[in-house]
Amino acid sequence: MASKGNPFAFLQQVRSETSKVTWPSRRETTISTLMVLAMVFFAALFFFGADQLISWLLSLVLSVGN
Repeated sequence: MASKGNPFAFLQQVRSETSKVTWPSRRETTISTLMVLAMVFFAALFFFGADQLISWLLSLVLSVGN
């Protein structure tokens, strides 16, 4: 349990817990970053295409009434 009134003890516990973390390597970080950027790119393409399709269909439906 964390000490409630002692900031020094709290910082010691934080440092202790941080040392237990398994940090990713530079290669793992690079690969993960590239994967995220690729997924963002493909999601942007998908939503752009869906937006264009919906816009085209909506204009088609609205032009029928004229």
